[in-house]
Amino acid sequence: MRAVAAAVCLALAAAPLLAGTAQAGAIQAGPAGSRATHPAKPATGSHSAPTAKPPAGSVGMSQTPTAGGPQLAGRGVIVNYPAHGAKPLPRVAASAFVVADAGTGQVLAARDPHGLYRPASTLKVLTAITLMPVLNPDATVIASKQAAAVEPSKVGLVAGQPYRVSDLFKALLMISANDAAIALAQATGSYGKGMAMINAEAHHLQADDTVAVTPNGLDGKGQHVSAYDEALFARQALAVPEFMQDESLRLARFPLWPHPVPHHRHNMINLWTQNSMLYTYPGDLGGKIGWTTPAGATFIGWARRGHTTLVVTILHCVPLTELTYAARLLNWGFAMDGKVRPVGHLVGPLPVMTAHHRPASARPAPSWHPLAQPKQPRLPAVPIAVGLGALLLGALAGWGIVRLSRRSGRA
Repeated sequence: MRAVAAAVCLALAAAPLLAGTAQAGAIQAGPAGSRATHPAKPATGSHSAPTAKPPAGSVGMSQTPTAGGPQLAGRGVIVNYPAHGAKPLPRVAASAFVVADAGTGQVLAARDPHGLYRPASTLKVLTAITLMPVLNPDATVIASKQAAAVEPSKVGLVAGQPYRVSDLFKALLMISANDAAIALAQATGSYGKGMAMINAEAHHLQADDTVAVTPNGLDGKGQHVSAYDEALFARQALAVPEFMQDESLRLARFPLWPHPVPHHRHNMINLWTQNSMLYTYPGDLGGKIGWTTPAGATFIGWARRGHTTLVVTILHCVPLTELTYAARLLNWGFAMDGKVRPVGHLVGPLPVMTAHHRPASARPAPSWHPLAQPKQPRLPAVPIAVGLGALLLGALAGWGIVRLSRRSGRA
């Protein structure tokens, strides 16, 4: 029996070693389609300038496999110039940007497209394209104290007063009203329900770099987007007619006091668009500006010339430079679209049946990205089988030793 016990112990000791050997082989092989730590060397005629450290303003890097193609894994400037007739990409002093053809989905050039950054008010684009299709534009919303108290950019909602949903969307997109964003999120039934819907829409668009914590883009713990994800928002916005109609407005009237109130003679106020490119840039369809101190200046824009519609996204640049950089990138895109080899593509939305996998009544998304969490280790099936086999062989060997020892003792 001592021999049997020794054999069993030997088998138990050998099993983890055998299992570890098989597991190590599996790790070296790696899963199919896994993302490389460093992007591949650019092809001839391409330009990619990866940075040794995360760009300024970055809050991390996407942990998901690179959406849109392997070249978009780079953190520097990414562009594929043609052999002849190349127009140099303009210098853009922003930490991240993307310029893409909305029709074909081709990404023409980018910088750190999957780096994680704070969105500021450009997140309102995601809020609008999520809620516009589900809220009745003629319905009224009673402004809450939470909405009326938000700072700094606001239209001036008065707690307890009713406002039309369509008017709130105009305030949201034209003057970036933070109070309107909260009122619209609450119009879904509750603030938490609205945030759940916004994050569900990000999942639907396969914007896996995005975590929304506030509907207005004001900085929140764990909130981030990428320039690539914002290009997905911009492309989807083109399919929402109400959104593009509000984006094209230069002036709108907003009823601050929907009902006559004593001592308030002027209950209507003017909303002037913040996007001056509507006046200055040929073919401009609209644009959403954002700014907070941690996020810097951010921007999402649309422009059309002929049969070509481009989208541009910019994250973390010096305030008051975002429109200049957007115009430069759009000019380059219109000149080089169809001439440069795309560096990637914009993925399409998931099927509707699988998109909103979270119930509408779910609590707001957590302040961490679920895909960024380390996976719990699992013992692979092959190492377990090897270990059990070793254990069985050891037991049989011990039994044989005992039989032989008994026979020799009788002799």
